[in-house]
Amino acid sequence: MKYLLILLFFIGQYTLAQNFESFQLYNKKGKKISAKKFIKQIEEGEIILFGELHDNPIAHWLQLKTTQEMSKIHSVSLGAEMLEANNQKQLNAYLSGEISQKELDSLASLWVNYKTDYKPLVDHAKENSLPFIATNVPRKFASHVYRNGIESLEADLTDEEKTWVAPLPIAYDPELPGYKSMLTMMSDHANPNFPKAQAIKDATMAHFIYQEYNANNNQFIHFNGDYHSKNFEGIYWYLKRKDPALHIITISTVEQADVTKLQDEFKGQADFILVVDQDMTKTY
Repeated sequence: MKYLLILLFFIGQYTLAQNFESFQLYNKKGKKISAKKFIKQIEEGEIILFGELHDNPIAHWLQLKTTQEMSKIHSVSLGAEMLEANNQKQLNAYLSGEISQKELDSLASLWVNYKTDYKPLVDHAKENSLPFIATNVPRKFASHVYRNGIESLEADLTDEEKTWVAPLPIAYDPELPGYKSMLTMMSDHANPNFPKAQAIKDATMAHFIYQEYNANNNQFIHFNGDYHSKNFEGIYWYLKRKDPALHIITISTVEQADVTKLQDEFKGQADFILVVDQDMTKTY
C-alpha cells in the first residue's frame, strides 16, 4: 500500500508537469483573452483579416471555428488569398454544385495544402450558401511585376486580365515599413520591384474584399498570410484608402516557445494575436 501511494504521488506530479498549452489568444496590448471573449469582440467587425502562418494547424482550426460562430450571428461572406481571381468562375461552379471537388482540382490553381487547410472553409460556404471570393491576383501577374514593375501592368495586360486585378494604376507607398523591410531582407540583392509584387497582391485582395462587402454588406472574413495584414498594413492599408470609416479587425498568428506570455515584439501588431507553441506540427 505504501509503495502504491508513492507511485500515485509521482504519477500525479508528472501529470501536473505535463500540462502543456498549445495556444493562447491575446489582445493588442498583450492581455490574455478567452476564445469566448474573442468571438464576442469580433462580432461587430465589418471586415476581419485573419492573418495565418500557412502551415499552422491551429490557425486553420481557429479560422474554421471563427467562421462557424460568425455564421450563426449574421450574414457572412468569405474570401482567401489562397484562391486567385481568375478561378472565381470555377469556385462558383463548385459552390453551386455544378462541378465536383475532383473537377475543381483540375480546373483551378489550388495550393498544395488546400484539402487539409482551406477546403473545410470552402465547404462551409457551400453548405451554408455563403459567397466565397477568390481575392488574390493570378500569381503570374506578381511575377510580371517583379520583373517589370507595377507600372507595366496597364500596357501588358489584356482587358480580361485587368478584371483579375485591382483597378489600374495601383497606388504604392514605398515608405510603408512592411515594404521597406522586404528590401532590407534582400540586402545587396534588393530589387525595388520585390515589394511592389507584394503590393499588387495586397491591393487586389483589398479590391475584391471591398467589392463584395459593398455589394452585400455582409461581414467579410478574409484568410491571408500574416504578412499581408499585420501591423495594420498591406490589405488593411488599401482598404482604409477606399473607406477610412471601415471597421476592420485584424488577427495575427505567431509562434513562441512559451505561449503563456506574449513577447513584446508581437504586441500591437494586430487587434488580436494568436500565439501557437513553436513545436506545433505543420500541415505540410
